[in-house]
Amino acid sequence: MTEETRTTPVRGALPVTRRAQLLDALHARGTVRVSELVELLGVTAVTVRRDIAQLAKEGLVRRVHGGARLVEPGTETTADDAVPPLPETAPDHPVPSRSAASRSTSTIGMLVPSLDYYWPGVVRGAEQEARSRGMRVILRGSSYDSVDDLPRLERLRESSRVDGLLVAPNMSSPRSAELVAWLASIDCPTVLVERTATVAPYHEAMESVVTDHALGAAITVRHLAGLGHERIGLVVNTRSPTARHLRAGYLQATEDGGLSRTGVVDEDYASDAPDARIDAIIDACLSSGTTALLIHSDPEAMAFVQRCDERGLSVPGDLSVVAYDDEVASLFSPALTAVRPPRLSVGRAAVSLLADRLRDPGRPHHRVVISPSLRVRESSGPPKT
Repeated sequence: MTEETRTTPVRGALPVTRRAQLLDALHARGTVRVSELVELLGVTAVTVRRDIAQLAKEGLVRRVHGGARLVEPGTETTADDAVPPLPETAPDHPVPSRSAASRSTSTIGMLVPSLDYYWPGVVRGAEQEARSRGMRVILRGSSYDSVDDLPRLERLRESSRVDGLLVAPNMSSPRSAELVAWLASIDCPTVLVERTATVAPYHEAMESVVTDHALGAAITVRHLAGLGHERIGLVVNTRSPTARHLRAGYLQATEDGGLSRTGVVDEDYASDAPDARIDAIIDACLSSGTTALLIHSDPEAMAFVQRCDERGLSVPGDLSVVAYDDEVASLFSPALTAVRPPRLSVGRAAVSLLADRLRDPGRPHHRVVISPSLRVRESSGPPKT
């Protein structure tokens, strides 16, 4: 945007003031990109798109892929998809459009923190939904400990010319706020997967699909309480982004059920000496009268059950165990009762949200929460009397 068309942004301006500034910019140039309006108005891309959608309803502008075009007085408005997309560069240097509508196949970039546990199911769901819609997925992997996913996403967006992004970033990274701000500012629809985030300055929620992990923990507590357990414990790895949701659901369900938590095991499994940590937690269960545990995730739950067997403790007789994730819980002996997150459904829903956003850029942002399910097997039963 040239200096002649710049105006001073009014931070926190009322919508009517913001839209007047937006129209001023359109009168000056005729077409303006979302990224330019973000800088001009000092608001998020989400807010800009909402303003454009409202002005389009009023017949003042036309939405185009990447921004808006002024409707001249007396001109009949037409469908948004009939208007050519804005160029990626200045008008005197045209380049081929990246619009999804300009290609027979839309491309989705997907970044996940792991390609070998939990996430393959989510990716399969995304690929299934993409194929059903004539879209394709370009997959990239990161890690749970990644400090900065921004360079990976920039390369994915530019090198693959993607139309939208599905992202599961490390939200505990010190640079997560910077990443979220970048995702909100770029002209590329984004859906967070198993993550949530809000965008400054008004804490507008980004589009997302998540599993209701808190509900999964609550289902477990109710199942175990129904078997007669009164002292139900929790074991999680607090380095996992799932841990806080499991603890929240566990605490709420034990409170709702009137179950005592005094002295009951509620532990972080993370340890450089896992065998010693398992023994310490089992000892705590025996000394506190804790008769059942929800353990995240499957490998940790299996390690606990195996150690109980080595110590002459029976599962579920002496200690009932419920695993969280159900990746391999059914393969163990005894087969573990487990909570199964809806991995395929999460992937499918994420692609569906993104496809809907590409088709209708002005639609309200959606946050989808999908319920997990409990698979009852051999590792949970009534406590010893």
